[in-house]
Amino acid sequence: MARNDFLSWTTDDMTTQLWNLNMNELKVVAQAMFDHAYTKLGSFEFGIYFLSWVASFSAIYLLILDRTNWRSNMLTSLLVPYIFFSLPPSLFHFLRGQFGMWVAFVAVVLRLFFPRHFPDWLEMPGSLILLLVVAPNLFADEFRDSWVGVAICLLIGCYLLQEHVRASGGFRNSFMQSHGISNTIGILLLFAYPVWRLITHLV
Repeated sequence: MARNDFLSWTTDDMTTQLWNLNMNELKVVAQAMFDHAYTKLGSFEFGIYFLSWVASFSAIYLLILDRTNWRSNMLTSLLVPYIFFSLPPSLFHFLRGQFGMWVAFVAVVLRLFFPRHFPDWLEMPGSLILLLVVAPNLFADEFRDSWVGVAICLLIGCYLLQEHVRASGGFRNSFMQSHGISNTIGILLLFAYPVWRLITHLV
């Protein structure tokens, strides 16, 4: 084999090996990026799911407080649409199905024909079930999963926090009054779900 042919063959072989090595490295980097993105998105989805439970239970807790010993002058009925937009998908679709329809039917019958036996504390839960059952798909499917639902939850949280702080005489006093800490923490937890949803949209 001539020297020039040997050098040409060696150069071509090295070029091929380098090309294959670079392609393998690119595959490793792409796989690592994909795994990282999948893990990141998975953690975001878990955070949204977990915080939706936290926010929903916080709103339900505030509704119970308002019907028992809180008795504020705030428009706490806004917690009903907040729960509508923040309920976890599994619980939302369960309550929107046949179970929710039967509960709504019983609530309407009791309210119409036995109004004296219909307790006041059932008005808000009954309203929530009715809202879940009769809401159009535009609200139940489109708005719940978009920035519209997030914006509504944020606005409701801001309104309730502002009214609670003003009624308490300041943010510091809202932690020092009787039952103030639990009420304030409950309202602050309302921000966890919509703020995290905003972060996941921006990232």
